[in-house]
Amino acid sequence: MSNNNSWFPSADGPRQDVRDMESDGPAPDAGFLDTHRWILAVAGVVVLALIATLVIVLTRTPRGAAPAVTPSTTAAPATSSTSSTAAASSTSSTAPSTTAATTTSTTSTTPASSTVVANAYPLTGLPVKGTSGPALCIKIENSIEARPQLGLDSADIVYEEVVEGGITRYMAVFQSNIPAKVEPVRSMRPMDPPMVLPLGCPLIFSGAQVPFLQAAAATGIQMIYMDRGDPGFSRDSAKAAPHNVIGDTAKFLAQIQPVRVKPPAPPFTFATSAAESTAGTQGKAAKSLNLTLSSVAHPNWTWDATSGQWLRSEGSTQAVAANGKRLSATNVVALTVLVQNTTFTDPANNPVPETKIVGSGKGVVASGGKTVAVSWSKASEREQMVLTDASGAPVKLAPGNTWVELVPTTGSITPQA
Repeated sequence: MSNNNSWFPSADGPRQDVRDMESDGPAPDAGFLDTHRWILAVAGVVVLALIATLVIVLTRTPRGAAPAVTPSTTAAPATSSTSSTAAASSTSSTAPSTTAATTTSTTSTTPASSTVVANAYPLTGLPVKGTSGPALCIKIENSIEARPQLGLDSADIVYEEVVEGGITRYMAVFQSNIPAKVEPVRSMRPMDPPMVLPLGCPLIFSGAQVPFLQAAAATGIQMIYMDRGDPGFSRDSAKAAPHNVIGDTAKFLAQIQPVRVKPPAPPFTFATSAAESTAGTQGKAAKSLNLTLSSVAHPNWTWDATSGQWLRSEGSTQAVAANGKRLSATNVVALTVLVQNTTFTDPANNPVPETKIVGSGKGVVASGGKTVAVSWSKASEREQMVLTDASGAPVKLAPGNTWVELVPTTGSITPQA
């Protein structure tokens, strides 16, 4: 603030006041005059002190500073952040600082529809038990030779996608309950990087064609894979190759780059219970959800009220993990997606398909024994997929694990009441 002489007293001010007083009325005696001069001198000092204090206060106040306001009690919308730990621990209604509000992430973003529940795992919405650390995104095979898979029942999220010959493959995401081993780990496909980029987790697989590796590397995603000689991979002598690659999760976790050692960004909005989920409040009761992904892939999910879970089957065969546990999901998100063949082929000369997950479409969400029609959209490779209901409001899932079924437009999604 510039100094302005109008803020300071004139040097002639007090003395002028004395002269004016002395010229009025009869002349007083010396004692009287000395007393009043003393009083006026003290008053002048007080006035100067007050004015000086005011000047100091004004000059220390930043120009254009906004007045203090009381933070809104309405929670601020989720913002893109490089630290989902901070987001998960924030339950206060205090508005975020300028630094936090302007922070953006190069590896993961939180969609506007996501709700970060306090002290909850970001991938399930369930209360944290122990610690909440980084996630592992691991490609898992789903051919007949690969079943039953080891560790798949511990995944927080499983994405199912169509690959060559119409069979399907999984992208399993582990964070809240990471198993010691997973099997069988298999190769990467073109749609995998944009699927997991928003989560910020390393992409773990056995190998891939060179063009797929180059395209993935260009995104900046961290890759951990067997063909490069990365630690954590071994072969199961009891099974035939290539269906026998074992993944050691402790060794995978040890390889995560320091900047990525943090919980993943939440990909979904979670309600506090299945009854309060979008399917629970808007959906229709359903006994099963039947899917056709290809001529050879017909997974279906049957509602089990006792466990509060959707139970998976491959056709008419119950799907189980290597430990004999039935594969199940709290939420099944079945989305209609465009699948196109690339110019690449596998060793059997089958074209390698690519699921186009950047775009928009329709789908069905199953939670709590009910299903509801939804819309989905994904603006870019790095943005989270957003689910909305008929009114455009964010879809809320039930707290728990989720399977995302990426159903080609040539397939079908059929709830059965």
